[in-house]
Amino acid sequence: MRMGGIVWKALAAGAAIAAGTVANKSVTAIWSRTGKDQDIDPQNPHTPLGEALALAAVSALVAAVAKTVLTRKAAQYYENSAGHLPQPLRDREEARA
Repeated sequence: MRMGGIVWKALAAGAAIAAGTVANKSVTAIWSRTGKDQDIDPQNPHTPLGEALALAAVSALVAAVAKTVLTRKAAQYYENSAGHLPQPLRDREEARA
């Protein structure tokens, strides 16, 4: 593996960790604004199904958006630093062409 591959893996991992943190804090803030119980456990059968599904949907949406945005920023940083996209992204671009 070339040095660029290691750098990209580190950047992508950092972006994923940051996305998880941002998503968790965002979901907590969003959920608390609804006035719902903040200690909801979607896996508990005593939790109303609608609330469990709503929390799951909000969590998935926020996590996906955060990961997409932060991974794109990491790729942009890599491209600005190295002069090209990381190899996995270049490979995907070539496959689409």
